[in-house]
Amino acid sequence: MGRKKEFDEDAVLHKAMRLFWEQGYEKTSMQELVSHMGIHKKSMYDTFGDKQSLYVKTLKRYSEMSEQSVKRGMADTRSAKEAIRLLFEMAIQQQEELPGGCFVVNTAVELAKHDSEAIDWVHLKWTDTEQLIQDLIVEGQKSGEFSKTLNVEELSYYFINALIGLRVMAKTISDREKLRQIIEMNMSVLE
Repeated sequence: MGRKKEFDEDAVLHKAMRLFWEQGYEKTSMQELVSHMGIHKKSMYDTFGDKQSLYVKTLKRYSEMSEQSVKRGMADTRSAKEAIRLLFEMAIQQQEELPGGCFVVNTAVELAKHDSEAIDWVHLKWTDTEQLIQDLIVEGQKSGEFSKTLNVEELSYYFINALIGLRVMAKTISDREKLRQIIEMNMSVLE
């Protein structure tokens, strides 16, 4: 019979996520992970696999947390336009609360040419966000909030691009008023 784990797997995964998020994949060594997670190297490999497998698991964990946060925020919105605006405002708010920026965007920038599994996950998350935006635009068209002539698919591409760009800018620019003006300009395409 195998030995019982002497650590909380979820808590340890969260610690690894924070370290990767703060330092990136390349700058985080196995020794740093083991030390930061507070577990033995063998336990880490047995539970999470190699460094790349652990990274993808932390990326998935981050995505779950992010999706829960968006769902909570969306529950309080009263219109499709307000919900789309919330996505942009959350990009700025997240940077204020979590100075590492968006972990998914960080992954795309750092690993675009090096890690196909991580990039596949990034693309999946961006596709999910595009679909959310499409659903919100259709909802706004049905309610009369948006013109029925708006091209839903093209607008979702525009908004995901704008959202990713805003996340990068929020990481590098401290002028929050400038970021809010960018949100207003992006929202104006819905008028």
